[in-house]
Amino acid sequence: MTRWVILGLLLLLGLLQYRLWVGGGSLEELQALRAQIDDYHAELDRLEARNLALTAEVEDLRTGLEAIEDRARSELGMIQRGEVFLQVIEKDRPEAGK
Repeated sequence: MTRWVILGLLLLLGLLQYRLWVGGGSLEELQALRAQIDDYHAELDRLEARNLALTAEVEDLRTGLEAIEDRARSELGMIQRGEVFLQVIEKDRPEAGK
């Protein structure tokens, strides 16, 4: 009788060990999920920093005319009234070795 109880307990222990190491909810699966969570946290931190930068830029554009002027000059090539736009085009210099 005790032999069957011991055998049953060993079988139960073996099944539990199998589930712990290989089956669903195993330690390997747990580590993979933790790594995935760490990746999500890193991505979230990157996106939060991007959102803060965009929020600062939007606030700057709402309140400061200088930011709008700088953006118009650099991205759209605009100039103010009374300014003269000069574009200097340099000729290609011949290379010294030729």
